[in-house]
Amino acid sequence: MTKAVRIHQPGGPEAMRWEEIPDPIPGPGEVVVRHVAIGVNYIDVYHRTGLYPTALPTVLGLEGAGTVEAIGPGVAGLAVGTRVAYASPPIGAYAERRAMPADRLVPLPDFIPETQAAAMMLKGMTAQYLLRRTFPVAAGDAVLVHAAAGGVGLLLCQWARHLGATVIGTVGSDAKAAIAAAHGCHHPIVYSREDFVARTRDITGGAGVAVVYDSVGQTTFLGSLDCLRPMGMLVSFGQSSGSVTSFDPGLLAAKGSLFLTRPSLMTYTAKRDDLLASAAELFAAVDSGAVTVEVARTYPLAEAAEAHRDLEGRRTTGSSVLLA
Repeated sequence: MTKAVRIHQPGGPEAMRWEEIPDPIPGPGEVVVRHVAIGVNYIDVYHRTGLYPTALPTVLGLEGAGTVEAIGPGVAGLAVGTRVAYASPPIGAYAERRAMPADRLVPLPDFIPETQAAAMMLKGMTAQYLLRRTFPVAAGDAVLVHAAAGGVGLLLCQWARHLGATVIGTVGSDAKAAIAAAHGCHHPIVYSREDFVARTRDITGGAGVAVVYDSVGQTTFLGSLDCLRPMGMLVSFGQSSGSVTSFDPGLLAAKGSLFLTRPSLMTYTAKRDDLLASAAELFAAVDSGAVTVEVARTYPLAEAAEAHRDLEGRRTTGSSVLLA
């Protein structure tokens, strides 16, 4: 049997159970991955609470890294013992081992350890598509990153600065401001005591930013629009404060012919060629030193509920990883 963290009904962290499940058997086009490390992401909270409904009972998690342990029929290009990582459906990463579609796995280069991979695949490829495809950031652009000390936020700040952008970021405390600044954010804004719209306008000389990367959602949405320059883009890619339930598209015209998009990593990496290209650019950015991926906290897999409590309680910065 294999140990895993499952939920049998939506709920808080207490709904997560550490229990035995049958050992996975690879079907056609699948391999079994023996996990070394599993990434913890806010989308896991959405699955746990039922905001993103799933069939129940279910094992949580979309990101992991480990070693191929068994191979099903029709799989080419992978062998038993290959080190791999992924950030993709189907959910089920919070387990010691699992079956996974082979075409969703990315072989790991020698310089990326599994623990780092589990901290970077989902967040890092998210940063890659946001900065390089959704809104291609160029030298001289001013950008605003919400939750700048979070896992994706720290990667966005570093990468955007490397691309030559002026990076503004919102954070919840002075300690997080220092962390964001150490990771490429030129202008951290502590939103608990500063008006981030006024500060952003002041920093940009009234012009506004070219793009806002907003993973917070409900509490920042309208303010984010007010931070944009004419024809700027709001990239809403998360909703940690809740979803935006109503919105008049006429606001986009009134505030400067703005653009709004709600992208997802799964769409941007749906084709295997795009998945491999995104991962390759991420690995190259890490190898060059342009982006540093730090594992801020680790937890035993059995203590995944504690990791969720810390994540929802805003007690984390950077990436958290479960060790299998």
